[in-house]
Amino acid sequence: MSRVYNFSAGPAMLPEEVIKKAASEMNDWQGSGMSVMEMSHRGKEFVSIAERAESDLKELMKIPGNYKVLFLQGGASSQFAMVPMNLLRGKKSADYINTGAWSKKAIAEAKKYCDVNIAATSEDSKFTTIPPQASWSLNADAAYLHYTPNETIGGVEFHWIPETGEVPLVADMSSTILSRPIDVSKFGVIYAGAQKNIGPAGLTIVIVREDLMGNEIEGTPSMFSYETMAKAGSMYNTPPTYSWYMAGLVFEWIKDRGGLETMAAINKKKARKLYEVIDSSDFYSNPVEPESRSWMNIPFTLAKPDLDGRFLEEAKKAGLVTLKGHRSVGGMRASIYNAMPEEGVDALIQFMKKFEKENA
Repeated sequence: MSRVYNFSAGPAMLPEEVIKKAASEMNDWQGSGMSVMEMSHRGKEFVSIAERAESDLKELMKIPGNYKVLFLQGGASSQFAMVPMNLLRGKKSADYINTGAWSKKAIAEAKKYCDVNIAATSEDSKFTTIPPQASWSLNADAAYLHYTPNETIGGVEFHWIPETGEVPLVADMSSTILSRPIDVSKFGVIYAGAQKNIGPAGLTIVIVREDLMGNEIEGTPSMFSYETMAKAGSMYNTPPTYSWYMAGLVFEWIKDRGGLETMAAINKKKARKLYEVIDSSDFYSNPVEPESRSWMNIPFTLAKPDLDGRFLEEAKKAGLVTLKGHRSVGGMRASIYNAMPEEGVDALIQFMKKFEKENA
């Protein structure tokens, strides 16, 4: 069977070139006689892999020298606790922006450690908009401001970076990292689960400004300390070595394609194509206001919900899989991360047009 176009929100499809390279190195990594999965994380072979991956990520994202890059475990969900543990630094409250399901999870976890000021929310619009910053109620004495630039489930996205003055800005970039260039210097902490735009599940990237490390709340486990992990080179314990290796292959693939500027142009084009088909149809619809639409996760509904099952079944036969929307939203969702080629989006568009013609 040939490979399908996998529109999963995560774990998501990987670049075919990356999979082929990993396959060629599975049994014997570059003459070492070992698979990467068998290597000691402290051996020279894996250390070289880790160092190359970190160097490539710093180059791709233009990460300034006063930031540490951590390769951790626990998923982005572990960061919901690690952020307040590390960033409160004696303060009692933090600001959060609530734009969807993942924002709500981060808020719920932070409430275990501090007072949470929900500075803005779009819940009254069923999370179909991004609240303009002029409407936010920020606390000048907050320990940090946390937001989710892209909400995977609802398909809403910030196309701008909030201004926070001296208050550190924290971003859960799990579903948008590496999709375009960003100015890392505007952030205190960026974190991202790997399983969308970076590589396989099991790895979490954290980019943290050095001055924000070293003053954790009392009782913080060593594994949850940014400073501890940074001093140990992300190897305080055995890291997820194979996921780290795969992430490095993805970083190389992005560099070979022209970097984040190229990825941004491709991603913008893919999203524009799909939204144009949805907006020009009376059969499909997207609930998100145009200015807040995600490049990465595009939800849409059918005019006849009773056709959802048939749509998914026929799409699968056409080699288009994992299009079912999240259970909390319903309908469909096409996740079109970096690894989704433009040809995959074109194939989905052609299928949607055909399905509409046959079922409208």
